[in-house]
Amino acid sequence: MWIDAHAHLDKYQNLLEPALEEINECRIFTISNSMDLPSYECNLEIGAISDLVLPTFGIHPKRAPEYADRLLELGQAIERTPLIGEIGLDFHWVEDSSQYPAQRKVFEYFLAAAREQKKIVNLHTKGAEKEILDLLERYDIHRPIVHWYSGPLDILRAMIDYRACFTIGVELMYSEHIQAITRELPMTLLLTETDNPGGLQWLAGKPGMPSVLRDVLQAIAELKQTTAEAVVDAVQENFLRLIHDDPWLDGIAKALE
Repeated sequence: MWIDAHAHLDKYQNLLEPALEEINECRIFTISNSMDLPSYECNLEIGAISDLVLPTFGIHPKRAPEYADRLLELGQAIERTPLIGEIGLDFHWVEDSSQYPAQRKVFEYFLAAAREQKKIVNLHTKGAEKEILDLLERYDIHRPIVHWYSGPLDILRAMIDYRACFTIGVELMYSEHIQAITRELPMTLLLTETDNPGGLQWLAGKPGMPSVLRDVLQAIAELKQTTAEAVVDAVQENFLRLIHDDPWLDGIAKALE
């Protein structure tokens, strides 16, 4: 089974039906991350349609200022989600540094909950890679998924030493830096993603559909000098190892085995 460890199905709108058809036809287990409370409710509705979709709750760093003084409202959603995401920090695309304290406040609230509830986190790290690694260590978070890492190679290597998993997606086909990152990654820490529909939209000007994961798998295979089938097997094995003995994801593990 293919695994898309980071997507945003709530953003498909009028393309949702064909997207779900592709997910079902290609058998793509898809983690649909949320950016705020409304997107989580939408993802829950989508997850009820397909057993291949796992809706997860998080507050994206761009949305953090809206929730920094509403943390208690997030608690119930955090308790419901089997995996936390998308959360993190963004000191690159968010240029207004006055928003950074709110980002940190919300992010640390989620990390504390992840530690208490023993949940996997799906992380946005753009421009804040070193600080996020420090916070993972401080909060004792040992099963992070680092989404679309594009930061410095030295911090990448430190995160590899920390045994974080990394999603590789569509930018691999466009960026020499992402190709260098992929070469550095051990196959044992590799996951795949699309960040659909926005990832390909940003790179190529068209919404990404789930089957674009086929191109990602082939690009990884060529870079790693193996086959797409071997990449599929490695990613599934990595994901199963990541969620092994996780009571929040027990049903998922059984379905993928």
